[in-house]
Amino acid sequence: MSEQNTSLIEFPCNFTIKVMGVQHPEFTSSVLACVQKHAPETQAHHISVRPSSKGNYLGATVEAANVQNQEQLNNIYRELTGHELVKMVL
Repeated sequence: MSEQNTSLIEFPCNFTIKVMGVQHPEFTSSVLACVQKHAPETQAHHISVRPSSKGNYLGATVEAANVQNQEQLNNIYRELTGHELVKMVL
């Protein structure tokens, strides 16, 4: 019995990515650099950032990361989750 990899996402598409990380001055630029490595058209204005209620963490929303296929999306997630300032990616 073989298992098929099926996706509920229709590619290409604009995909929103949520990133949680430590409060650090380079957090936003690091998130942008990670995403741009695999989706170079993503710009700084595509990212909105807000602090957590206690100010220990930052939440970033990356809007309009244009992804062409599942592999590209997986690579973006791998890049982000591998970064030292990032705690979680949704």
